[in-house]
Amino acid sequence: MGDFLKARLRPGNVYTSNGVVDFVKPLIEHYNEKFPETLPFLRGDSGFAVPALYELCEEQSVYYVIRLKSNANLQRLADELHPASTPTDTTKLECYYEESEYQAKSWSKPRKVIIQSVRPAGELFFTHSFFVTNIAAFSPQDIVKAYKKRGTMENYIKEAKNGFGLDKMSSHAFQMNEAKMMLSLLAYNLTNWLRTLCFPEGQQTMQIETIRTRIIKVASKLVKSGRSFYFKLSSSFVYQEFFWAVLRKIQYLQLE
Repeated sequence: MGDFLKARLRPGNVYTSNGVVDFVKPLIEHYNEKFPETLPFLRGDSGFAVPALYELCEEQSVYYVIRLKSNANLQRLADELHPASTPTDTTKLECYYEESEYQAKSWSKPRKVIIQSVRPAGELFFTHSFFVTNIAAFSPQDIVKAYKKRGTMENYIKEAKNGFGLDKMSSHAFQMNEAKMMLSLLAYNLTNWLRTLCFPEGQQTMQIETIRTRIIKVASKLVKSGRSFYFKLSSSFVYQEFFWAVLRKIQYLQLE
């Protein structure tokens, strides 16, 4: 649904994976308890490639696909599958998906690793990407596609930054910056609930800047008459139909 479930501000000199297990574990346990019939699915980039996170997901029956950082052993494995050679057609892109068992020194056991090998048109060498997963039922290509859908999350983060100042750390005090970040995420979620629950069909993906123009930053007048208040819009306001449709839905939800 595009909601932020949890967030934590970290110091700029601390690596992404620091404390990731302690951060994710309560969230996984909560959803496993509340929705035992649903299997959670976790995607993460190479900043979250931590053996303890794999083990947590396996213990909690969570599917995961996490990108691995390339190393000499993984590169050697990928080069054996698709060595550099003269392409038969230099005008075409070549892309292959393989799977293999792999165990890094820090891992307690071998795990399934997906290898995506891409050779752009006119290139001699392949570029390899590596993903560790515990998903057995899908093909390697489908697993990589599932991972790439995490790009949608990047769009949500981008909107939170551009529309709600998520990344604006204006204070020298860490705690104050963290509180500001949490307020930004709360504002994002409230706006997301508004468009999910109250916007007309087909308009739930509207961006925050457009939302502000159509229902927030609107020239209007509040008039008191007896015991009632009237909200009057300018007759030239272009988005009146949309504005009143959203307001009626909000009032309907209040009555439920």
